[in-house]
Amino acid sequence: MIRHAIDSEDPDRLYTVTGGRSRADDSDLDLVTLIVGESDPAPGMQSEHARILRICRYPTAVVEIASELDLPVSVVKILITDLLGTGQVTARHPSARRTTAELPDPAFLEKVLVGLHNL
Repeated sequence: MIRHAIDSEDPDRLYTVTGGRSRADDSDLDLVTLIVGESDPAPGMQSEHARILRICRYPTAVVEIASELDLPVSVVKILITDLLGTGQVTARHPSARRTTAELPDPAFLEKVLVGLHNL
């Protein structure tokens, strides 16, 4: 997010949006975690929560949601944690790095590469 946008944001508004919380309870969320909406917005729902549900009709990264809402990522993580707690969204975490033992055999990959070059 652009620095001047954060500096110009009203801290009272951010405090209100997050209910006074400064950290998300779920520390497993990172910038590329995909969030998927599991329900439609309900009447009377906090407007930011409703917008997240609309944005997340298709899998959307946390950083993209923050950009769409024009809010800091830390605030968006708190809002997403609220929705995760009520089951209104699910999180799809990026796959963990593979260990060397899980990687394909280099000789096999080389054969594939040679085959592709021959096409």
